[in-house]
This record gives sequence, C-alpha cells and structure tokens, in this order.
Amino acid sequence: MNNTLIIGASMKESRYSNMAIRKLRAHKFPVLAIGRKAGMIKDVEIETDLIINEKVHTVSLYLNPQAQESYYDYIIELKPERIIFNPGTENVVLANLAKKAGIEVLQACTLVMLSTSNYL
Repeated sequence: MNNTLIIGASMKESRYSNMAIRKLRAHKFPVLAIGRKAGMIKDVEIETDLIINEKVHTVSLYLNPQAQESYYDYIIELKPERIIFNPGTENVVLANLAKKAGIEVLQACTLVMLSTSNYL
C-alpha cells in the first residue's frame, strides 16, 4: 500500500483531518501527517515540518486555499498520484498546477471514499 499524506492534520478529534487519519489507519493505509502542532493520532506522528524522502501516493488536503499556497511547490515536487481536495479546500490554482504536472485531482471527501470502498 502507498502512503497518504494528510496536510492540515489536527489533534482535535472533532476535526475531519483527525477522523480521516483514524479511519485510514483502521483500513490499514499508511499515513503521514503535517499540521501546525506536533502530536500523535493513533500511531501517526503529526510533523510540523515538511516530510521529505517518502513516497506519497495521495495528498489529502485539510487546509483552506490561502493556507495551501505555501505548500504548492512541495506538493508538486512530491509527485503524488493524486490530490484529494476535501470539502472547503477546493483550489483552482493548485488543481491546475497539479493537472499540468500529471497529478490526478479529485474534489472529494476522504472519509466518504473510505466509507464507500472507493479509496484505493
């Protein structure tokens, strides 16, 4: 299985990023996480710095479009297979950059994809 990188991870259990990490791990998907504050969710360490030297299949975003700007180059350089723009994170600029780089762009919800067995 391939790594999923959650950008915008939160320790707060009521946050969708937190729920997504827990649900991804429950489905045995390997997860990497970047957030504002370091911490742990289950067995996933939330990093505050960019994660390098890891192969990332999917980037799942939990940041508003303005907060995503500082991650544009990083995300494109990771060369993930896909980026999931969860509800509220839709970003035409990043989506266009990703498409030009050959990265699949999904306007979707990681939690719904997992619940419907469409997260592969």
